[in-house]
Amino acid sequence: MRVAFVVFVPVAAAIVAFWWWLGSPVAPATAEFGHGEKLYCVSYSPFRNNETPLDLTTRVDPREIDDDLARLSRITDCVRTYSTDFGLDHVAEIAARHGMKVIQGAWIGFDKVRNRREIDTVTALSRQFPDTIRAVVVGNEVLLRGELSPTDLAALIRGAKAQLSVPVTYADVWEFWLRYREVYDAVDFVTIHVLPYWEDFPVSAGAAAAHLEEIYRKVATAFPAKEILVGEVGWPSAGRMREGALPSPANQARVAEDVLALARRQNFHVNLIEAFDQPWKRQLEGTVGGHWGLLDGATREPKFALGVAVSDHPFWRLQAAGGVAFAAAVFAAAVASRRRAPLARFQAERRPVGRPESAPDLKLRAHSDAKPGSTFAGCALTNERLAARWAGVAAIALASGMLVGWAIENAPLESLGVGGWARSLMTAALAAIAPVAGAAALMRRIAVPAMAEVLGRAADRPTDQLALGLGLVFAVLCVMALESALGLVFDPRYRDFPFAPLSAAAMPFLVLSLVGARPDGRRGLAETVMAAAFALSALYVAFNESFANWQSLWLCAVFLGIGLTLFRARDARS
Repeated sequence: MRVAFVVFVPVAAAIVAFWWWLGSPVAPATAEFGHGEKLYCVSYSPFRNNETPLDLTTRVDPREIDDDLARLSRITDCVRTYSTDFGLDHVAEIAARHGMKVIQGAWIGFDKVRNRREIDTVTALSRQFPDTIRAVVVGNEVLLRGELSPTDLAALIRGAKAQLSVPVTYADVWEFWLRYREVYDAVDFVTIHVLPYWEDFPVSAGAAAAHLEEIYRKVATAFPAKEILVGEVGWPSAGRMREGALPSPANQARVAEDVLALARRQNFHVNLIEAFDQPWKRQLEGTVGGHWGLLDGATREPKFALGVAVSDHPFWRLQAAGGVAFAAAVFAAAVASRRRAPLARFQAERRPVGRPESAPDLKLRAHSDAKPGSTFAGCALTNERLAARWAGVAAIALASGMLVGWAIENAPLESLGVGGWARSLMTAALAAIAPVAGAAALMRRIAVPAMAEVLGRAADRPTDQLALGLGLVFAVLCVMALESALGLVFDPRYRDFPFAPLSAAAMPFLVLSLVGARPDGRRGLAETVMAAAFALSALYVAFNESFANWQSLWLCAVFLGIGLTLFRARDARS
């Protein structure tokens, strides 16, 4: 017990230090945005919870729009919309009551009937609210989606422009303006989208403003005669990394502040994307798609205040306390198992010397350090071996204590639908069970059973319940991790990196394979195939995601750790 306490203290201190480092607020890089100063404009979509524009029958309650604009009026004088459907035709009227302006969008696509209806509606709105509607955007990323040709789009814009008395523009990713210049002649001003995170070669948060400045100059050089509005620029607060582009609250605040400071210095306008998180976008873009809002989609409250330090883990104190408590549970399991170990060893060793080993004897020896050939074989651990086991317990407790809180934090962010929640809850359960069971097995000198034992005939399964449970947990972990690995190989763009729960779940088995008991026998076919799959997947994913992506590298290290565990596994029956 005294040894456990001595080892536990530095582990607990390291967990607290780790979370203090993670949760420390990041100070803003610039302080040029004055207190109380409002944003020029913000993209606004009103959809909450399960509401989605992918369902054309969706209708947003005007009272919700009124509540949203009341909140937004505190930080901006303008909102940009993308359509007049779904109840968005009420935005101009409600914005007028709040003293706000609107950059009104008309959604343009394949459907000619809907295109006509959108243009007629924005025409009517611009006449009804001439002091509110600042401009009309006829089409958003139509060329990017390939829904109209540049010629047809330009003709549609000209037709709308003939009916409207406010400035008319079109909005698309900046490359498409340079690629299809014929649209330029049809608009009153150019609206470009610059999203550093989504570039073909992703740009880090620290370089986002410089990237925007470079693109703005390039477009301004190509189109010197008309005003250029940056119609979308922003950064996500959660989701997977793309190369060195890390979504986080601190990075979201940094990009917003840097971009606004740049716009002020260069004297151009920017529209930040977006007002509120949009959960429906996760169906199209994964976790990251639903977290571009300056305000939280559920609470409708701002995620940060400009000019104020932001923490990526604001509840780090609670997570540190929970991590220490979980590490204590791991050590408690090890201590309890250590006290039971002498009885288990005595039962294994009371067989007389020279008596042939029965099948149960063989299986028990396969999951212990007992060495045949002496009456008291393996009865006492050497100090060196005991120290190695306590070091293994410390490694398990440290990894799980650091990462379980992170896994719980990420679970609701990365879970979409029943399947997503089932996967997240399963990996979280593995992260909670494996460390406790692994620490107990390490002190009892129980090896992880081969998959052929655990999943094979009932007669071949371990009789020890801890060994059987440990084998089942490891089998499930391998399946879950392999699904993640193969997904990142064959369909990676919108997949998250579940490094936190898989690390916490995999560490106990790696420690057991390196420090714990190791049965005699040959490597099983299942273990060999899966180990190769993990190794190859890790190499591919690491190169595909680039070495700037620490989330990817971390998860690839987990894949290699699981692969090594499988490679070292032996089947006691062989």
